[in-house]
Amino acid sequence: MDSLNSLIDGFGTALTPVNLLWAAVGVLLGTAIGVLPGIGPAMAVALLLPVTYGLEPTGAFIMFAGIYYGAMFGGSTTSILLNTPGESAAVVAAIEGNPMAKAGRGAQALAAAAIGHFSGGMIGTILLVLLAPTVASLAVDIGAPDYFAIMVLAFIAVTSVLGSSRIRGLASLLIGLTIGLVGLDQMTGQQRLTFGSLQLADGIDVVIVAVGLFAIGEALWVAAHLRRSTGKPIPVGRPWLGKEDVRRTWKSWLRGPVIGFPFGAIPAGGAEIPTFLSYVTEKRLSKHREQFGKGAIEGVAGPESAASASAAGTLVSMLTLGLPTTAVAAVMLAAFQQYGIQPGPLLFEREPDLVWGLIASLFVGMVLLLALNLPLAPLWAKLLRIPRPYLYAGILFFAAVGAYAVGGEAVDLVILLVIGLIGFGMRRYGLPVLPAIIAVILGPAAEQQLRRALQISDGSATGLVNTPFSVTVYAIILLILAWPLVRKPVKKLVVRRRAAQK
Repeated sequence: MDSLNSLIDGFGTALTPVNLLWAAVGVLLGTAIGVLPGIGPAMAVALLLPVTYGLEPTGAFIMFAGIYYGAMFGGSTTSILLNTPGESAAVVAAIEGNPMAKAGRGAQALAAAAIGHFSGGMIGTILLVLLAPTVASLAVDIGAPDYFAIMVLAFIAVTSVLGSSRIRGLASLLIGLTIGLVGLDQMTGQQRLTFGSLQLADGIDVVIVAVGLFAIGEALWVAAHLRRSTGKPIPVGRPWLGKEDVRRTWKSWLRGPVIGFPFGAIPAGGAEIPTFLSYVTEKRLSKHREQFGKGAIEGVAGPESAASASAAGTLVSMLTLGLPTTAVAAVMLAAFQQYGIQPGPLLFEREPDLVWGLIASLFVGMVLLLALNLPLAPLWAKLLRIPRPYLYAGILFFAAVGAYAVGGEAVDLVILLVIGLIGFGMRRYGLPVLPAIIAVILGPAAEQQLRRALQISDGSATGLVNTPFSVTVYAIILLILAWPLVRKPVKKLVVRRRAAQK
């Protein structure tokens, strides 16, 4: 009841005309910036941080929250329509959303994503109000072996369900892990795969990899085939969700937060892991499994709902522990410190108006985001009416601008082109792109957690399985690996028994 009373007071703060204005400005700016390839919510918040110097803290953080959610949806928009993720959490949306757009169902994919963001954000924020202390205490108890087990689960799950074979999925994963090795060894400081280049010492930014593999690779692939066919505009289709679409997606919208919220609250890769796992879950549970990879709407709705709920989970550990689990949370933590405020267990006591006003503004921001983006879905989808030669020329331009904006180095454009050529080659030989992206995002973190766990156990491999949580995760991994081997004999046995009964 105390939380409920505090939330009601927070709505009194968030619904003032000035704070409503900042929430609306944040959502608009976030969506607009998120649509640009390579400029995700973290960069958006960082770029706009100086703009808020003249604002009082509550208004500034309400605006930050709007930018966060708006940029996540903006990243999904380009991911779905142009196969160009605006940020890493939007990578999964391209797998089913882009085939839907090419089939003339871009507006439906955007609508499913918008409602997924709304439902995931709402459920996640409700869980933030109810479960913040419990989830925060669980996050404190999770150690290096547990983090490593979670990341291995993400690797295995995504290579098992994507692509035409597990071998191709594994090959894509190895390509990503190799790219993730570029830079300095985090433990020893030695250079790896830098070829003596100082510009590569910091590694290759995941945004450049995602934009290169998706946008540049897609543009080169389309250009290679335009010689054989004319670049006709893609039809937009009807701009609403039909009854069949809603019937297939409502469960996905509700399942997403169950996966997304806990992962957002622990430092295990932000929204990337839960979106991947949500996609895997939706494919396993779908009655239309044959449509996956060709435009299954559940593969958009579930991961987008998980991503939005993960954003709410991120605020749990940031507000209650002062522990930033994503790049956006790290920027927001810097903003708190800029105002002389230290997030942590005492924040709810010392700054109740700020905290509960921020949490209440999340609900307001979700409504504003849905009200803004549902009517705009058909408008965004009309981007596909542009003839493909002009459309992909624009994609190449914005991809190059986004990649250059990441570090301001001309060498980033060369790296972008090289990775784009790798993406083109992967399409040519049927390798799925997503496992490579996952490996780049999680590979360095997985290596660090593996080495930490081994250091704690003096090099003993038993240090990787010395907690109930890690043992449970590895058991799930074994089930995923063993199920394809067991499934055929089980099916044959069931068929024989049914035949015998008849």
